[in-house]
Amino acid sequence: MNREFVDALQQVALERGVSIDELIEAFEEALAKAYLRHKGFKPKDVEEGLGPLVEVTLDPQSGQIEVLEIKRVAEEVENADREISLEEARKYDPEVQLDEEMEFPVDPDVFSRIAVQAAKQILTQRLKEAERNRVFEEYKDREEEIITGQVTRVDNRGNVYVDLGHGEALMPTREQIPGERHHSGQRIKVYLKEVRRSSKGPSLIVSRAHEELLRYLMRQEVPEIAEGTVEIKKVAREPGSRSKVAVVSHNPNVDPIGACIGHKGQRIQAVSAELGREKIDVIPWSPNPREFIRNALSPATVGNIEIDSEAERAVVAVGKDQHSVAIGRGGQNVRLASKLTGFDIEFKEAEEVSDLDEALIRASEKTDDVQVDAGAKARFDSLFADVAEEGESEGGE
Repeated sequence: MNREFVDALQQVALERGVSIDELIEAFEEALAKAYLRHKGFKPKDVEEGLGPLVEVTLDPQSGQIEVLEIKRVAEEVENADREISLEEARKYDPEVQLDEEMEFPVDPDVFSRIAVQAAKQILTQRLKEAERNRVFEEYKDREEEIITGQVTRVDNRGNVYVDLGHGEALMPTREQIPGERHHSGQRIKVYLKEVRRSSKGPSLIVSRAHEELLRYLMRQEVPEIAEGTVEIKKVAREPGSRSKVAVVSHNPNVDPIGACIGHKGQRIQAVSAELGREKIDVIPWSPNPREFIRNALSPATVGNIEIDSEAERAVVAVGKDQHSVAIGRGGQNVRLASKLTGFDIEFKEAEEVSDLDEALIRASEKTDDVQVDAGAKARFDSLFADVAEEGESEGGE
């Protein structure tokens, strides 16, 4: 071997993204295994105590390779491949003692005839292992991050492969936005969902269907969210179709809905465009489950809501004219509202719910979170009943 060979190894290391030390170590191990094969032994034989112990050293400066067989000096030789008698050993070193190890250089000419061809396959395998380890170490602590990658290919099953910079990730069809098309060279933002080891190396699974991608894009487009003034409390998403995002403001002077939508809807439209024109409903979050469910069912106007907290079930009164709106196309609106609030939502028919009825119900729901004395509560209930009766009498006229 010569210096040009080491330079070539360094070039390979650069192209494969591994260190030159890793590559040299892999090459030394590959040559040692190749020598053992030449002697008629398998790596498994060496692990079981058979065959010679071989040490290979590649000098990165000169490119010279030294191959040594290691033998232990024994009083009685039981394994000729690994032991040498004291009498024989003293022919090479008169001062050698029992149990010491001796190194015996291997004829370079003999070794060079087998090295290149036999080591090639082993070296290739070690290179792959080194690359896999590097990829795993690079991304093992980056799960749940949003990464910008480049599409490298799409297979015939629709799986998309994305180059993340130091490794290729898989985006299965289930993690894609339905209807979105990808092509080689396209740059996309993806959510790194999973990094795991497998028999074939590390697997990087990315997603564009995950709700965290929507959260990330909202933070990018809405400064108030990035600063913490507005907080995203809950997200329910059906990728490529529709999402509901519940937000709250920690500053009474900042409207969370207006901040997310932006001037003429520019902010929310930018997020929607990145997600294949996915429709995004931004609604106010509330600690009151009734009010939150009511908001989540928007744009439907609904009536009284009965809550069973233990069963996480809600029965919602809805007028005939609002029933289809509350359910949504294919049940999407109620499905997203249920996912957003964590309640299993059912509907029961009611008389038409007027704007006045809804306002009064909302007002009564807000009192659930306010500590009031018995007298104040009674006065509120009385006022609520009087206004309701007045509304009915006006309706009768």
